[in-house]
Formats: sequence, C-alpha cells, structure tokens
Amino acid sequence: MSKYVCMGAQLQCSFGMSPGQLMVVDASRPMIENKLQATIMDYAPMVNILTFGMCQSMSNPTVASATAAAMGVLTPMPCVPAVVVPWSPAGKVIVGIFPALLDNAKCNCMWGGQISITNPGQNFLEGD
Repeated sequence: MSKYVCMGAQLQCSFGMSPGQLMVVDASRPMIENKLQATIMDYAPMVNILTFGMCQSMSNPTVASATAAAMGVLTPMPCVPAVVVPWSPAGKVIVGIFPALLDNAKCNCMWGGQISITNPGQNFLEGD
C-alpha cells in the first residue's frame, strides 16, 4: 500500500549524484506527523524539488558543454532540476484542491532524469 508524502521526503533522480529533498511551502496544508502533506502539484524546481547535487545527463546543456570541453570525458555539472509537469500517478484523496502525492509517484526532468520518492517522510498509509 502506498504512503502519503510529506515535507522533507527524500527524492532521487536517475541522473543525480546525491539525494534531493521535497519542500512543501503551502502552510495551509494538513499535517501528518507534524509535517505538511504534499500534493502532485509540489513539483516546482528549486522550490519544491531541490537539487540532486551534480547532474550526469548528456541532455543537460551544461553537462554536454563541459563534457565536450573535456574531450568527451563525462563531466557532471551542478544539478538544477528542470521539471515542468506534475507528479504522476495521482492519489485518490484530495488535499485542498489537488490530489495527494503518494510515494509511488514519479516525475521527469527535461534533461531525461526520472525523479522518484525514496522516503515519503512519514509512515501514514493511503486508506488509513
């Protein structure tokens, strides 16, 4: 069974070199275990989805440029997530006006990375 995702959840990008974190900035959200509950709309880069350290995707123009300058040796560059669509799939429970974010959801970075939730930040199950 899926778990609800809250402020501080740990994220991982398939092209990132370190874990990221989910921030929930809407203080009017309900709380689970004293943490703000997330929705599928919490996907804004560097607001909700923080950096994954260094990016290794050759689709990222900064990585491609640095790699070309290094004569083809992959040269990771600082990660700035480029997410433009919400998390999917959506939960069935509505939080405010949007579906709840569940720990099985994923979202994609424009540079080709898939972002997943590795720790939802709490233990409350959907349907509890």
